Amino acid sequence: MTSERAEWGRHQVDSEMYEDGNALAGPLGEIFTMDVTVAVSRCAGCGLAGPVARLHVYRHAPGWVARCPACEGVVLRLVRGPDSAWLDLTGAVSLRLPMPTL
Repeated sequence: MTSERAEWGRHQVDSEMYEDGNALAGPLGEIFTMDVTVAVSRCAGCGLAGPVARLHVYRHAPGWVARCPACEGVVLRLVRGPDSAWLDLTGAVSLRLPMPTL
C-alpha cells in the first residue's frame, strides 16, 4: 500500500469515529435557549474560528468532547448528569453567540 493510500485510510477511519458539531444541538439545547451550534468558537490551541457545528464531536467518553477540526485540540466538553450539566470551554478562547437585535 502506498503512503498516500495509508494516509487516506487513516483519515477514513478517523472520520467514522466522530460526528460534526450539530450533534451538540440537543445536549446544549437543554442548557441554552438558543441554537449554540451556530455560535462561533475560537480554538485556544491554533486560533481557528468557526461555527460550533464544524467541531468534531466524540461520544465515546462519558459525555461529549468537541475537538478543533484543524489541530484536534479539545474545545468543549459536556457531561450531563441526572440533575446537572458540566460544560467546560477551557479550549475555547471565545464563544460568540448571535443575539436578536434590540
